[in-house]
Amino acid sequence: MTLDAQPHIAVVDDHRDIRDLVGKYLAQHGYRVSQAESAAAFRRLQEKNGIDLVVLDVMMPGEDGLSLCRDLRSTTNLPVIMLTAMAEDTDRIVGLEIGADDYVTKPFNPRELLARVKAVLRRVQSLPPQRATPKAKEIRFDRWLLNVGRRELVDDAGVGVPLSTAEFRLLSVFLDHAGLVLTRDQLLDLTVGRTADPFDRAIDNQVSRLRKKIEIDPRTPALIKTHWGGGYSFSAEVAEA
Repeated sequence: MTLDAQPHIAVVDDHRDIRDLVGKYLAQHGYRVSQAESAAAFRRLQEKNGIDLVVLDVMMPGEDGLSLCRDLRSTTNLPVIMLTAMAEDTDRIVGLEIGADDYVTKPFNPRELLARVKAVLRRVQSLPPQRATPKAKEIRFDRWLLNVGRRELVDDAGVGVPLSTAEFRLLSVFLDHAGLVLTRDQLLDLTVGRTADPFDRAIDNQVSRLRKKIEIDPRTPALIKTHWGGGYSFSAEVAEA
């Protein structure tokens, strides 16, 4: 998306009145809007259009919003704002855990949704560009091969190393941004979005755990470099296998 282009937002909800309300309101404020009544309809839309952000309802017949969000997060960095029912706190938490960037509870004020859309797009636009192909099924770096779909990390001797969800997300971010220095705030945004505490030291802990799994000597890391006062960078060459 260029700076002067209209961001293209997909509104995915099985209730037509909500799609129309959100679509008209966002269009009035300068956004291109497309609507989809289901996950399948959204995928057809995505195949033909560049989408910059998804407003996604949790409760939909067939494949629900949580499943679609999980699939999007495993293959893209497309920002997602979830629409959740007021009483469904579990859905909200699960949505954030699987990678949604924000959420709005129903019933909602369109102005609040607009503010969250603007905030998420600002954050996404401030992030560094990706270097790797996000849809690559297998990625090779150093002595490792990562199967993205199965979330399997195997060394050059064929020995597998288990990754937690948090470690997989962090490694994926490093692979997507190899060679770039990422601040702790950027790593938090790219891995857990708005669930992050601004004083959270979880990234440092996750980096330490990931180093123990992929570095030959975690005490003198060669792959994940520390930049004091700046964050971390991934120094290995990354290629699609």
